[in-house]
Amino acid sequence: MKLLRNLVLLLLAIGLGGCGYNAMQRQDEAVKNAWSEVLNQYQRRADLVPNLVATVKGYAQHEEKVFTEVADARARVGSIQVTPELANDPQALAKFQSAQGQLGNALSRLMVVSENYPTLKADGLFQNLQAQLEGTENRITVARQRYIESVQQYNTLIRTFPNNLTAKMFGYTVKPNFSVQNEQAISTAPTVDFGGPAPANAASAH
Repeated sequence: MKLLRNLVLLLLAIGLGGCGYNAMQRQDEAVKNAWSEVLNQYQRRADLVPNLVATVKGYAQHEEKVFTEVADARARVGSIQVTPELANDPQALAKFQSAQGQLGNALSRLMVVSENYPTLKADGLFQNLQAQLEGTENRITVARQRYIESVQQYNTLIRTFPNNLTAKMFGYTVKPNFSVQNEQAISTAPTVDFGGPAPANAASAH
């Protein structure tokens, strides 16, 4: 009986492997890992915002509009409950993308404001924070692209015959991905040119 049971288990394992079950497991884990990295990098950016805004405020007290925009955008990001299920819900994922895109745009405007304050641009703390932000935006771009590729590979796998039969049997469904519109909206990292000439109307006083 023991030998028969082992033989049945072996045949079952071979059958599942041949119909794509093991590949689905591996690809599903790859998608989860890629998503975790996306979240890590977005959180890294959110964590930089308070110190960055505080530093800019020290030199540009009158730019309240952009400070408010950044604060509101960060609050919207923080209000989204990030659960493992979020990445599998098209509407929730779209909301997440939108909030992250708004924060990215607000940070871009903050960097534009900093161009008008040469003393701020020369501040060592600001330079360090800006470099961290730029590096984080690059990491976000890489992490997001890896996630997009992982989801595409997963979706292709479970749609292909006979894998689609196995996917249906075990409840594997197509995952939503970053939309083209949102991808374009959040793909530009906030930048600031420290080496460029100061504007003629730049404020030079702290």
